[in-house]
Amino acid sequence: MKKTASIFLAALSASAATPSALAVNGHYSLGIEGLSAASAPPPGLYYRAYLIHYDVDSFKDGTGATVPGNNSGTVNALAHRFIWMTDKTFLGADYGMEAIIPLLDIEFDLDVAGGNRFDDNGIGDVLVGPLILGWHGEQWDITVAGGHWFDTASFDADNPASVGKGYGTTMLTLGGVWYFDEEKRWNVSALSRYEIKTEQDDTGITPGDSWLVEWGVGHRLSNGVELGLVGYNAWQLEADQGAPTTNKAERHAIGAETGYLWPTAGLMLKGAYYHEYDAQAGGLKGLESDGDLFRLQLTKFL
Repeated sequence: MKKTASIFLAALSASAATPSALAVNGHYSLGIEGLSAASAPPPGLYYRAYLIHYDVDSFKDGTGATVPGNNSGTVNALAHRFIWMTDKTFLGADYGMEAIIPLLDIEFDLDVAGGNRFDDNGIGDVLVGPLILGWHGEQWDITVAGGHWFDTASFDADNPASVGKGYGTTMLTLGGVWYFDEEKRWNVSALSRYEIKTEQDDTGITPGDSWLVEWGVGHRLSNGVELGLVGYNAWQLEADQGAPTTNKAERHAIGAETGYLWPTAGLMLKGAYYHEYDAQAGGLKGLESDGDLFRLQLTKFL
């Protein structure tokens, strides 16, 4: 048991110090988007708030095996996103830009070596996205975007609950929505992100590239309420350079979402629940969590 505890703590100390929860091995928080997420809005200024609560059920190692003991944790996040879709077009697409400022409160309780508690809170790394392109057809939408998560937050290599990651991430986005009928009551959507990371200065490790997909199948009722099945899948495609292992992280979840749009108020509210059914750690993290995620999403048309 002492050997297992030592390995567990060593893996945490060498981890990416951004929570295993919410991301696979980069910056983007899985599960924050859902139904019709790959549809860029029309020209205008928008504010979107994401309120997230994540409960850790267990920690997994690089093989997907559960680490023994009563290990738990929570991640609470409030992310502020600002989107400006201009009246300009490029290649037939509406052009826009965005910025995201996340606030994080992270706690991990580990039942090893007599019990260990790690926590941190504050402003996380900030995203600046100078490129959003949105194409719109009669029964389809396609979105392409590009941005960078800057290493702006506080980072502690010895704290796995640190709100900062200690490296930057360039994020490339491609997604689409297909409506099965002219009334657009039924739809299927997929929003993919490709992440390219810089070196983590404190450890000299460069996390491998990763690919993430959020998907949804939705139906809008006659009263305007939208219901649907949602999920996410994420894979680390390359092993971390300079890490002690060549393990690659994965995360998989499925859930349900409901939402409603108030056109006269310029307001949209969505709520979703995701259950992670599979997770595997990569080299930089050493350990990965799986759990349950609850998300509220508020969009205000300014």
